Amino acid sequence: MEITFLGTGTSHGVPVITCDCAVCQSQDPKNKRTRSSLWVREKETSLLIDTATEFRIQALEANIQKVDGVLYTHCHADHVFGFDDLRVFSKLTQTSIPVYGNGPTITELRDVFSYVFRKTQEGGGKPQVETIVVKDSFRVQDVVVQPIPIFHGVLPILGYRIGKLAYITDCSYIPPSSLELLQDLDTLILGVIRHEPHPTHLNVAQALHLTRKLKAKRTYFTHISHLLEHEEMSEALPEGVYLAYDRLTIRI
Repeated sequence: MEITFLGTGTSHGVPVITCDCAVCQSQDPKNKRTRSSLWVREKETSLLIDTATEFRIQALEANIQKVDGVLYTHCHADHVFGFDDLRVFSKLTQTSIPVYGNGPTITELRDVFSYVFRKTQEGGGKPQVETIVVKDSFRVQDVVVQPIPIFHGVLPILGYRIGKLAYITDCSYIPPSSLELLQDLDTLILGVIRHEPHPTHLNVAQALHLTRKLKAKRTYFTHISHLLEHEEMSEALPEGVYLAYDRLTIRI
């Protein structure tokens, strides 16, 4: 399996509009963060986790040539507003792209992008998708995906496990039953927003506590705000824990 961090930023992205802090003004490309999403390739299957606001730019930079399915964590703008750019991929194959999520996510997605699901004039075209509500493990072509129920504040959302990889972002609480689904990982990806406590996201201390508990071989932090500087934070992290950055590609 090969994965690429298409984006690693929070809903604001980095740099943040109007901000003159050191991270936003940094010339280090690892401090430039588009909104968070992940591209997963296993054998011939190409999967996205979320379609971030900058998905068109991310897809061009990563040279994504096909999309066999999209795993949505939840329906907040920074995770879904690249949805319309799926139309290129459905047009190429002339088939609907399956998109997955829990019930609230799929309901809201169909509402936010209602023009896709009702008869309208075509204009520049619309993405052809099939929405699928998931609760238990499912298969996308030859890839088995395990949804991981988690909480984003009080909002029930999903993380996902594919083999020895787990992607958990926008999370403030993981129920015990979901922790059981996160054992024996090679690679754990966690959304970690800042040092200070946050009502709907993990902070650095909480995430490090979780990494010690789950004991994955390696952990990457993503969904990073401008309050964490890449080099400084990377030097402070323990062995086996890393700060991800846009376009980082790793093999699992």
